[in-house]
Amino acid sequence: MALDRATFGITEESLQFMVLDKKDMPEEFQGFQVVREGPLNNENMAEHGFAGNTPERFRAVGRVTGFMRELGETSTAVTGDGFNFLGATVAHLFDNPKSVTDWMHEVFVKDFEENVGESVGEDQQLISTQRLEISGFFDEAVALKVLQGGAAGLVSSTVLDFRVGRILGVAFVGTIGDHERLDLATQLARSLEKRIVQVVLGAA
Repeated sequence: MALDRATFGITEESLQFMVLDKKDMPEEFQGFQVVREGPLNNENMAEHGFAGNTPERFRAVGRVTGFMRELGETSTAVTGDGFNFLGATVAHLFDNPKSVTDWMHEVFVKDFEENVGESVGEDQQLISTQRLEISGFFDEAVALKVLQGGAAGLVSSTVLDFRVGRILGVAFVGTIGDHERLDLATQLARSLEKRIVQVVLGAA
């Protein structure tokens, strides 16, 4: 497809223009501030991923690099069960479209499902993962609801991955407690997909 071919003209420098600015995110996140953003190379991914992952593994799958932006609640207001505390978008660059598909199934979904019961991050355990049904994207897309817990309680992540040529877009919503936020993650992902296409076609 023409759009797939156009993504081969994308460079690493283009990725920063694909992730969403606050003004382009759903109303839910308009009171949030950027809490983290920047390049996301394979070394970063391996360091903060599941035990045993290496930059070499990610490169072998075809991942080149990425760029991410996270918006979160920065006030001291008391937040409780059901509060969405984080919204993030990421654009990853791969060698080719097949590499993106392989990553979605052999790294993203597989790693989460195979690490249920394992420790993740600091004093957190991955409790469960659930595949979610999604549709309406330009090409292939997959989504998971991930539940983890620790001394501070339960935290849910709703994560949606979608492909645009050799680019992988990721939308992420973090929620306090055991909650699925597929509708919100889908809103985020569709805005991200639109933005990625604009950059690829030179309209952004």
